[in-house]
Amino acid sequence: MSSEKVSLEEVRRSLAAAGDPWEAGVTSMSVLSAEEQVARLGVRPPPGTPDPAAMPAPAGPQTAASVGAPSSFFWGKPTANNYVTPVRDQGGCGSCVSFGTTAVVESMTRIQRGNPGLAVDYSEAQLFFCHGPATGASCSNGWWPVHAFEAFKSKGVADEACFPYNAGATSCTACSDWANRATKITGYKDLTNNPAAIKDWISTKGPVSTCFYVYQDFFSYKSGIYKHVSGSLAGGHCVCIVGYDDAGGYWMCKNSWGPNWGDHGWFCIAYGDSNITSWNVIGAEGIENTGWRSNVRVVGLWTINQDRNAWAYMNGYGWRRIAYDNENILRDILAQLIAAKAKGSNVTFYEEQGVIKQVYAL
Repeated sequence: MSSEKVSLEEVRRSLAAAGDPWEAGVTSMSVLSAEEQVARLGVRPPPGTPDPAAMPAPAGPQTAASVGAPSSFFWGKPTANNYVTPVRDQGGCGSCVSFGTTAVVESMTRIQRGNPGLAVDYSEAQLFFCHGPATGASCSNGWWPVHAFEAFKSKGVADEACFPYNAGATSCTACSDWANRATKITGYKDLTNNPAAIKDWISTKGPVSTCFYVYQDFFSYKSGIYKHVSGSLAGGHCVCIVGYDDAGGYWMCKNSWGPNWGDHGWFCIAYGDSNITSWNVIGAEGIENTGWRSNVRVVGLWTINQDRNAWAYMNGYGWRRIAYDNENILRDILAQLIAAKAKGSNVTFYEEQGVIKQVYAL
């Protein structure tokens, strides 16, 4: 890895020679020292990973259309995020894996609940500083995506308020009831080196995380379709791919360097450039519908002239059936939900595969 920065003038000269595929300028990353720039990466290849210069291009043409996938698809765009949550800033810590993974799960939550405006914000800090150290995560060493997705599956991650992100954190200080506030994923799938499968996944399921190699010119990226033109390798980085376009030949990605870098914090990168889909591309299969949901408003109630068939619309979660295996439990839960709705107060409830099993009025 190089600690030598490349000047903006040199980047612009190289871009002009390449036909100006993208715009370079002064960004929140380009003004940092080379050491500070590297600190904002955070993926270290495991032992045995080839040097990027020696890695072959992915098998098959990057622009090949996948069966059934549209030629262009986006879950969000820089000025219209839709199912993609806002860009955040990892600061001077190599925690990009946590941000790339969390971005995927936040989008999957919105997609699964059919609500692009859903207020969802999971704790990157808990994922990185609490779950990460057991598998080697640290600000100086970074982390590895498969461990982050496994932690989301086996342990779950609470909301941001449980453990607000601070790049200077040195230990886990998550809230004491984090387990009751945690969201889990049902599983994850590795799509590495298979652009057609990645397009199928994005267009039918949701965004994916990916790792790629960052070169010095990337820190000066402002807009356009990025292609490496100047500067040496700075390190590895993890981001979230939210869409693609075959006509333009690019992936659209959400980064974690704040909104003052790139296109409001986003970027487009040419198919195959910087090994963008050749290194740990992972998608979340779904959001687990089992667990405690805290401080939720009861929006609506519905029942019909059938035994034990009552439903509640929970804000941010949609329609949930009320426990139907016991008449007394159903009546008790329904009574609490009716009272909470009438008073306008929130409740905490436990759902098991989408069925409300317990309720606590707040």
